[in-house]
Amino acid sequence: MMYSEEVIEEVRSKNDIVDVISGYVGLKKKGSSYFGLCPFHNEKSPSFSVSRQKQMYYCFGCGAGGNVFTFIMEYENFSFVEALKFLADRAGVELPEQEYSKEARERADTRAVLLEINKMAAQYYYVQLKSAQGVQALTYLKNRGLSDDTIRAFGLGYSNKYSNLLYQYLRSKGYQTDMIARAGLISVDERHGASDKFWNRVMFPIMDVNSRVIGFGGRVMGDGQPKYLNSPETMIFDKGRNLYGLNRARSSKKPYFLLCEGYMDVISLHQAGYTNAVASLGTALTPGHASLIKRYVQEVYLTYDSDEAGTRAALRAVPILKDVGITARVIRMDPYKDPDEFIKNLGSDAFEERIGKARNGFMFSLEILEKNYDMHSPEGKTDFMREAARRLTEFDEEIERNNYIEAVAAAYHVGVGDLKQLVGKMAVRSGLARPARRPKSAEAKPREKEDGMMKSQKILLTWLIEDETLFRQIGQYITPSDFTEGLYRTVAELLYEQYEAGAVNPAKIMNHFTEEEEHREAAGLFNTKIRELSTPKEQEKALKETILRVKSHSIEEATKSLEPTDMKGLQRLMNAKRELQDIQKLHISVN
Repeated sequence: MMYSEEVIEEVRSKNDIVDVISGYVGLKKKGSSYFGLCPFHNEKSPSFSVSRQKQMYYCFGCGAGGNVFTFIMEYENFSFVEALKFLADRAGVELPEQEYSKEARERADTRAVLLEINKMAAQYYYVQLKSAQGVQALTYLKNRGLSDDTIRAFGLGYSNKYSNLLYQYLRSKGYQTDMIARAGLISVDERHGASDKFWNRVMFPIMDVNSRVIGFGGRVMGDGQPKYLNSPETMIFDKGRNLYGLNRARSSKKPYFLLCEGYMDVISLHQAGYTNAVASLGTALTPGHASLIKRYVQEVYLTYDSDEAGTRAALRAVPILKDVGITARVIRMDPYKDPDEFIKNLGSDAFEERIGKARNGFMFSLEILEKNYDMHSPEGKTDFMREAARRLTEFDEEIERNNYIEAVAAAYHVGVGDLKQLVGKMAVRSGLARPARRPKSAEAKPREKEDGMMKSQKILLTWLIEDETLFRQIGQYITPSDFTEGLYRTVAELLYEQYEAGAVNPAKIMNHFTEEEEHREAAGLFNTKIRELSTPKEQEKALKETILRVKSHSIEEATKSLEPTDMKGLQRLMNAKRELQDIQKLHISVN
């Protein structure tokens, strides 16, 4: 942990969660909690609750929840340390100096300088666009239909015709040649010295999710090549893990992203009111892009160019998105090339209609596949259906596969049973038939059992957090060691300590977790919703079954790891089995 628990708790306690979240979300008091529209998903009725007493928030709609650190991490896309520094500054808490290794300090300093240089360059390009030298570039942007507000919002600029003006400007500001080169803004050779990487181009600053300039894209003025030029990858710029426009799109209330090919498509869509548009940065969609998108939305509409290259890109993107659990749909831009042209010619209403008619990614891939076959001949259609069936075998989940089989059968006027049979045959041919999949299903059973146990431990912890009387009833039978999942055990240990001290503070427990993934997992843990049971008797029965399940699993795990010579371990195991018997006889009451 980079900061002490005492420092972290001081920052948290001085940032009342209601006050902090009120700066982002309109809240109204309702009973002991505050409610508003959730900032993490699109909703019409407030389901986002904030508790001043618990210093926690929870959305009954999408399940987002946690303490004040979690909120800032999720809303601002900050790391834990970034959220801590943000809230410390807000509360006027001076954080102690961190102990860095020499290498870590140098790396942090370099990152900071590169960000400064890029910011300075973006400001320089913007000023150049508004100067006499930038008339051609400004005219180009105006002819593309961009307003002054849009140009300013995206920080568009111009790199002059002379090939070292930016370099000279940055040097005059005190930046060293090697750092300017590391920012990807100049090229240096022994014969000619330093020269600007971008010249005579309209400039598109590329920003990370926190609106820090990390690179640039440049469109040449005239017939020069390449038409578009991007910054090289640097310490702060990874093309495969950043998206153009994400810093603005992440605040959109739309439950999906519009994924485009180019800068102008994104800008035109934003200007037209589609503030959920993003684009990959001069490269094809990567798994890194998909994982990044997954943090914000579950659905993506592909708005790639309507030409052959755009179609191929869409076909490549669909399975990449599917692999991370994102549903992909494809919007056709015909008769125009891209969203920019479409919007300018047909307007926003027509584009909205295209969104409504967007094709499911898999069905779209079959429509493109059709073009390779003579669908009017029996042989051609049969060959097409064989390939379609082969692709259907790639759906791992039976329910999903059957749903697609029904959709394909309806679209191509074949019997559902016949298509299922064909899918089975293709599975045999490709080695995916039942005999080959048995080992996989056999491996899945323990996983299912494990997931069920994780759920039981999560539910039991939730009960313990919500009901102190339960702790008093079962605390002697269920201990932190009975929670076999690492994070759950840590939470249980901290929770039991708080109960013994006489003050339960879930928000403080969460301070213990500073890694992003751990923090989000802990946040989910504290906001697990127990299935509503109609009567106290049903609740007590469910609770007792959960306790017995957790205790039995703990004994099973201890038995597996017990060494024959470990007499103390054997004694603990025997005691645990007696406790299990005692729990079976125990009457547990709930409030």
